Amino acid sequence: MLIKKLFLQNFRNYEREEFVFSEGLNVLFGKNGQGKTNCAEAVFYLCTGASLRIRHDKQLIRLGESSARIQAEAENRYGKVSISAEIFENKRELKINGSAIRKNADLMGHVNSVFFSPGELRLIQDGPDERRRFMNISISQTSPAYYTALLRYNKILDQRNALLKDKDGAMVLETLPVWDEQLCKYAAVIIQKRVEFLEKLAPYAQELHAYLTDGKEKLTLAATRKYGEGEEEIAQALLRRLKNNYENDLYRGFTSVGPHRDDIDFFIGEMDAKAYASQGQTRTAALSVKLAEVEIFKQLSGEYPVLILDDVMSELDLPRRKKLVKKIEGLQTILTCTHAERVLYGADANKIRIEGGKIKQEKGV
Repeated sequence: MLIKKLFLQNFRNYEREEFVFSEGLNVLFGKNGQGKTNCAEAVFYLCTGASLRIRHDKQLIRLGESSARIQAEAENRYGKVSISAEIFENKRELKINGSAIRKNADLMGHVNSVFFSPGELRLIQDGPDERRRFMNISISQTSPAYYTALLRYNKILDQRNALLKDKDGAMVLETLPVWDEQLCKYAAVIIQKRVEFLEKLAPYAQELHAYLTDGKEKLTLAATRKYGEGEEEIAQALLRRLKNNYENDLYRGFTSVGPHRDDIDFFIGEMDAKAYASQGQTRTAALSVKLAEVEIFKQLSGEYPVLILDDVMSELDLPRRKKLVKKIEGLQTILTCTHAERVLYGADANKIRIEGGKIKQEKGV
């Protein structure tokens, strides 16, 4: 999968710019605050329909403007594809090859991407929400069934939680089984897909972590909860857990078990990385997981995704920088940094200097 061209209009600090990307390493460089990350964000948005940085799309619109536009000319193994997003104050319009689409599910999979920045340390350092979000974004790009199940599960979960707050306890207990049957149906899809994802991800992450640490440390990933084998068994196991927690859920006013409460365990050797890893160890572990995610996309879709590395080099020591540059050879990578010459180490790259939301051409670049 490749992004050939990217057009931005009134997006973030860009008035109107067109980027031409190569099939290999593309380095967006310049001083901080010039718009490098904004460009990377636009690529990820067109791949997933969401930003990792904001909650409301209207924040993507350039100050003083009423709308923003992003468009990419791309290629996947089926041929050329055009993806565009027009963003307004209270709505947006997504199009694939000029045809409007209404759901994110219809956007997923045309061009996949993996995004890594220093902020991705949250994957290990923060609470379970971050790790579930990581799985949701990653799995949804290659599994429309997962994305659909996730939407329906969350909708039913909201309705169940609203029911649990009702003061008529007898009515709640009578009604809960109806919601639970539906909830478990979609929960089973989510849980099974996550299990399959982690079973594929863990060995790649362990291998890449060993590569980055010269074999000095061992990274292990695993799901924190087990429900059973296969969707039917998972659904029945969760149904039993829900029933066993009726009293607790009624007291608390929310659903206490299910995939919305699940987590991933990270261990470096015998150490719980979430609790005890240093900043450097956390950074290397998170990067290993993201590079493993790249391999998962290749395995599932037959193509490598677009890899986005936002200000990552400044957070790595010299040996790991060199290892990373070597590892991404042959991948279309969009890398942002302040000084291109400090991160290339002889690698060929399409270098693009950004200044004040504009592409600046330089002699010899």
